[in-house]
Amino acid sequence: MTATVPRTATVPPALVVDGVTVRFAGLTALDGVNFTVEPGSIHALIGPNGAGKSTCFNVLSGVYRTAAGSVRFGEAELTSLAPHRIAGLGVARTFQNIVLTHGTVADNLMVGRHTLTGAGFAATALRLPQATREQRLHRERARELAEFTGLGTKFDTPVALLPYGDRKRVELARALCMEPRLLLLDEPVAGMNTGERVAMTRTITAIRKALGVSILIVEHDMGMIMRIADEVTVLDFGRRISGGTPDHVRQDPDVIRAYLGSGSGAGPKEESG
Repeated sequence: MTATVPRTATVPPALVVDGVTVRFAGLTALDGVNFTVEPGSIHALIGPNGAGKSTCFNVLSGVYRTAAGSVRFGEAELTSLAPHRIAGLGVARTFQNIVLTHGTVADNLMVGRHTLTGAGFAATALRLPQATREQRLHRERARELAEFTGLGTKFDTPVALLPYGDRKRVELARALCMEPRLLLLDEPVAGMNTGERVAMTRTITAIRKALGVSILIVEHDMGMIMRIADEVTVLDFGRRISGGTPDHVRQDPDVIRAYLGSGSGAGPKEESG
């Protein structure tokens, strides 16, 4: 990883989720959910399948609207904003499934720079000097972030030719190219082998250290979560059933019941990686 990627200049604001409720045709997907992602922290959102984690991410990124509750990122209320407005505030998201596979790594990362581009379509199409300069600077930054995420030697490689683990890294690097203050990671190690999971975990912790961004992560790899998260929020059937440090959550009887269906045994299974 290159040392040229600078730290975030300012501390990101807290993300405060307060009483968020989401309903679909009478079905309550989220029911009064509360949690806070502290500035510069890694906060994990976990729970069994169908617990409401993806719904929560869709609320935070502006895809779903709430029936009640508030989501504040600093002074901004996110629940009334369109996805592009939320992205403009410095909220970037990766997806559980790989979104972009066309073009090279560079092409995909430049998509992430789009919201930061000041030159208009006409200036870019005509390759006016100002637009050309701006594109060169954006490409240099994209290359820097490719190096930072372990993709430097593959910058000009078609994404379709990359192994699965590297494609997931492209998704992460694309989000970083938006220069986020809050990074939403949706199952970043899903489908990876052990070596790939270990490498991605190191990259995520390096992102927090080097860039100072806040990270909210949804992940089923409990070994990873218990090692890197500062705080954990647990959802089950759309409700928050626990929250706190990884050690606290691991020993919470309500969490044990949610994962194992009984009040005995251990907490969420820690997978290797």
